Amino acid sequence: MYENNFPNKRYRHTLAFLQKHVTTKESILDLGVENPFSEIMKAKGYQVENTKGEDLDIDFAAVAQSDADVVTAFEIFEHLVAPFNVLKEMKAKKLVASIPMRLWFSSAYRSKTDPWDRHYHEFEDWQFDWLLEKAGWTIKDTAKWTNPTKKIGIRPLLRYFTNRYYIVYAERND
Repeated sequence: MYENNFPNKRYRHTLAFLQKHVTTKESILDLGVENPFSEIMKAKGYQVENTKGEDLDIDFAAVAQSDADVVTAFEIFEHLVAPFNVLKEMKAKKLVASIPMRLWFSSAYRSKTDPWDRHYHEFEDWQFDWLLEKAGWTIKDTAKWTNPTKKIGIRPLLRYFTNRYYIVYAERND
């Protein structure tokens, strides 16, 4: 999947943020198929169950039927046409979710070969906050970080100081 481009910085920041807000005693439903980061969570002692690759725009039964304490969604919501629906169906009281932020100097990501690997949304932070709030979540903490590349050019230079990732810890409104 990553073809010699393992996202070490993103994983390091994501894990630190997760450990700040979720204990290993809490069960996690991780949206998306099993992946390298879900394996990292398990190695750190988290009880993680992944969704099975179903289209979460249409089929949110796994989310609605889950008894997990926490839902994690790391770079998932940008792939959904209607993330509001799955956010409303979650029964968990806690959510840790990250997104790649919209970059003004780059168009939305779209794989030409994999229809699952396309971004329908690339959010600005305020848009993602608004989506969560409308879906019944209260944001308790956030963080952002950059994603520099080892390439030469204007856009790679901009990536050194333009935040690319945004992560949120939110709790369900009662």
